[in-house]
This record gives sequence, structure tokens and C-alpha cells, in this order.
Amino acid sequence: MKYANRYVENAIQLLQAYDGTVPLAIFLKKYFAQYKKFGSKDRKNIAQLCYAYFRVGSAAKNIQKEEGIKIALFITNNEPGKWGELFDENWLTNWTGTILQRLAYVESIQPLFDRQQIFPFDKVLSAEVDSTLFSHGHLIQPDLFLRVRSNKLNKVKASLTNAGIQYHQLTDTTLALPNSTKLNEVIALDTDAVVQDLSSQKVGALIQKIDRKLLSSPSSFSVWDCCAASGGKSILAHDILGSFKLVVSDIRSAILHNLSQRFERAGLRHYQQFVVDLSNIHLQKNNNIHLPKADLLIADVPCSGSGTWSRTPEQLFYFNQQQIAVFQDLQQKIISNIIPSLNKGGYLLFITCSVFKQENEENSAFIQHKFSLQLLEQGIIKGYENKADTMFAALFRRI
Repeated sequence: MKYANRYVENAIQLLQAYDGTVPLAIFLKKYFAQYKKFGSKDRKNIAQLCYAYFRVGSAAKNIQKEEGIKIALFITNNEPGKWGELFDENWLTNWTGTILQRLAYVESIQPLFDRQQIFPFDKVLSAEVDSTLFSHGHLIQPDLFLRVRSNKLNKVKASLTNAGIQYHQLTDTTLALPNSTKLNEVIALDTDAVVQDLSSQKVGALIQKIDRKLLSSPSSFSVWDCCAASGGKSILAHDILGSFKLVVSDIRSAILHNLSQRFERAGLRHYQQFVVDLSNIHLQKNNNIHLPKADLLIADVPCSGSGTWSRTPEQLFYFNQQQIAVFQDLQQKIISNIIPSLNKGGYLLFITCSVFKQENEENSAFIQHKFSLQLLEQGIIKGYENKADTMFAALFRRI
């Protein structure tokens, strides 16, 4: 590739200016807006080098950035021809191997590179997570996933085919596409199909276990999506359970505005929404705030996001392990404020996109012991086996 060495120099300058306080995608956008000399191809190639560097986590921290970038590119990229001028013949020969073979080659010539440091937090993982497979999963760009809505599969597939977009059908409702696929002008997003990670879609298996017949008034089933964000779990619940009384809340008013637009496209028009800080320890004593009663509480709580770092590898690079306890405490405050709203016989669906046991199994135990809720099912959704996010989900019932 022409200018490959110059791109490495540009990437080093960018990495030296970046400190991890904002998402890399946002930083790149602002950086390139400031330095307008970079064309679209330049921006794409420099960004690729930066993301590759962060994908190897801490494994290259003790190596000069130029060499670290080249090593990361060699391991994570499957197109040796594109960047060939950066490497000598020995590297290019070994580039034809698998990712694990490339890792072994790097370790044989660079003793400062340690694959165990790609994800250096293995001692605090949830028990079900395979630390080696999960760690190596950060070296691979995840897929983009569509959840196709009822009776829309043929329409969506035809639209993708007509647009020349490659996809792989996983189930009757799930399609996997290359991560960089642009869909806005191809399909009716949220109307015909929802962009939703594969593991997030699998949370629906727990929603399907909810038995309305066990409730005193199944015809007036009520759902409170208490950390709703853009509303993906509410749309999923609607598509599985049908109609119900819906309330959504979030701490961010701007994201609830986005939710409203998304619900309009998805056909969800009868719901209530409000802004609230559910981590406020005095919330239950505030007479001005009336939290809704619900038969199903969906609590997709704020977390470390460690199960999604293959999408945002800069967060892996800059993460401080002490933050795990901070998120655990935040989640327990939210849980303590919402569970009094759960009707007798009702369900709590607790979700994180974390792989850390403090946020997952330990908070599940907190829910059971402090509030005497019955645990029906819990587990890790292993996205690293399917080029997807990794999540934890647990379903409880108030008996």
C-alpha cells in the first residue's frame, strides 16, 4: 500500500493525543475534522491502525508504538497484501497462518509481547467465561446483527440482496452482516428489522419463560424498562409478549428522545416515559417521585461494558479494574430502588453486558438474599463464540 509507513506515523501522533476519556470513534471524528488534510481513504486506514493497536489490549504496552502497531496489525488483519510493505518476508510468510499461529510467531520474535495481557482481568471473570477464548475474541471485529420482525424476513432478505449486501442467516429472525454495513437506505430499520446484537437477542429466551397466567391480572400485564436507553429490550419484549402496559425510564433525557423516534418507527405508541436517577439512595423517600408498579421489570443496568470491548477496544486498553466495584455498587443501588415496584408474582429481568462476576453472579446473589426473589435462570451469553457481545442475564420472580 502506498503511504503505509506514513499512515503508521499518523496513527502514532493520533494515539499520543488520545487519552481514552471519550470513545475513540468520537475522538477520530473530531481529530480528522481538525486536520482536514486527510482524505476518506487516509482516515479509514489510520483508524484501522488505531483500532488494531487497542485490540491487543495491554500486550503491547511495553513496546514502542510503531512496533506495537505493526504487531497488532499483523495479528488482527487478514489482508497481508494491503500492508505488505511494512513487513519483511518472514512476517509475510507467517501472515498466512491463523490468528493463534500469528500470535505464536510474534511471541517467538518479540519477548516483550505477552498474549496473557490482551485481557489482563481473567481472575475476576464470571466462572462460565472461557478466559482464553474471550481474550482472543478481542482480536476479531464483531459482526453486525439484525433481528427481523414478524413476517418481514423475505422482505429484508430481498432488500439486502438487491443492494448487494452479503449476509448470513443464523435463525428465522437473525441475520449476521459485516460490521461496517450501511443499512439506513436499504431496509426500514426498527419497522422491518432491528439492529440488535446476537447476545442481546438471546435475552428473549428468558422473556419467553414469563407466564402471565401466574399473575393476578394477566390482561393488564405491565412492563417497566427502567434503564431503557434506546429501547431495544422494550421492542424485543413487545415482539415476544404482544401488547402490554409499558413504562420506560432513563437518566438521560436526550436518549429518551431518541427512544421516542425509534418507538414510532417500531409501532410502539402507547407508553409512558420519565427521566430518573435510579441510583439515588434517597429516591424511595422522595414523595415527588412515584415509581410505577410492574409485572415485569427489565433492568439492563449500567455496567463496565466489558462484554462489548471487542467493539470498543480502547475501553479494554484504558480500563481500571477498581471500576468494577463502582459499577457493582451502582447496580445494587438501582436494584434496591426498583424492586419495591415489582408486583407479587412478577418478574425481574436483570441484564449486564459485563463478564465480571462482581457485576453478574455476585449481584444475582445480592438480589436473592436481600429481596428474597426466586432465581429461575441465569447465565453468561457467550458472544465470543459467535463474533458478538458477551452478556449476563438472570430472571427472577417475586413469589
